Amino acid sequence: MSLRGFSTINYWADDVTAAAAWYTEFLGVDAYFTRPGPDGSLAYAEFRVGDFEAELGIVDARFRPSGAATAPGGAIMYWHVDDLTDTVERLQTLGAKIFEPITARGDNGFVTASVVDPFGNILGVMTNPHYRDIVAAQHRD
Repeated sequence: MSLRGFSTINYWADDVTAAAAWYTEFLGVDAYFTRPGPDGSLAYAEFRVGDFEAELGIVDARFRPSGAATAPGGAIMYWHVDDLTDTVERLQTLGAKIFEPITARGDNGFVTASVVDPFGNILGVMTNPHYRDIVAAQHRD
């Protein structure tokens, strides 16, 4: 199998210190790893998130790959959440703006939403019955 699972997502920020503080507030955990840049300012902060400790990295926008988008757009990676409405409301309270409102994807329990964080990154959230089933199956083993 070529793709084995989500591992790391990087979000870009002009002010990594502010972005790391915002994500600490949202996630309820501190970054477990940080690295200063050449000028001594915080250039990278990484969080381990969720059931599989996926990595969410905040990277100084100076290190964005050449040609990468600088405005919200492109692919959206969705994080499973237990309460989508509460999560979206909390994100808005913290200053995120709706990118895509809560949207049912058929009638099978898949529901998505996305916001733009205060640093210009799209943060997708969803309820995903398949994710819940996988986690439940692993806890049975």
